[in-house]
Amino acid sequence: MLKRMGVLIVSAVFMVNLCGCALLLAGAVGGAGTAVWLGGKLSKQVEVPKDKAVVASKKAMKALDLTITKETTKEDVVQLIGEYSDGRQVWIDVRALSSTSSKIEVRVGATGDKGAAEEIMNKISRYL
Repeated sequence: MLKRMGVLIVSAVFMVNLCGCALLLAGAVGGAGTAVWLGGKLSKQVEVPKDKAVVASKKAMKALDLTITKETTKEDVVQLIGEYSDGRQVWIDVRALSSTSSKIEVRVGATGDKGAAEEIMNKISRYL
C-alpha cells in the first residue's frame, strides 16, 4: 500500500512537471512570434499633432499607390491598413504622445520588410 502511494505521488509530480513544460513551450512559441512582429516595425517620433501625422500618412500611401483598406480611429491612435498591388499588407499606426507630438509606426508584410517600411516613412516625413 505504501509503495503504491509513493508511486502515485511521484507520478503526480511528473504530471505537474510535464504540464508546466508544455505551457512553457507554448509561451516560448508565442513570444517568438511577438518578437518578430515587433522587430519588423519601423517607429519614429515626430513633432506634429496626431491629426497632421495621419493626413501625411494618407498622402504618402496615395503617392506610393497603396490602397487603404481599413481605417480605425480610437482616442489616441489611428491605424491605417493598406496593401501594395502585389498583396503585401501595410500597417501604419499614428499615436498621440502629446498635443504637439506623435509616434508613427510602419510595418510591411507579415515578417516586416524594413526597406519598404523606410520608403513609406520617408514619404510620410516629406508630407509633414
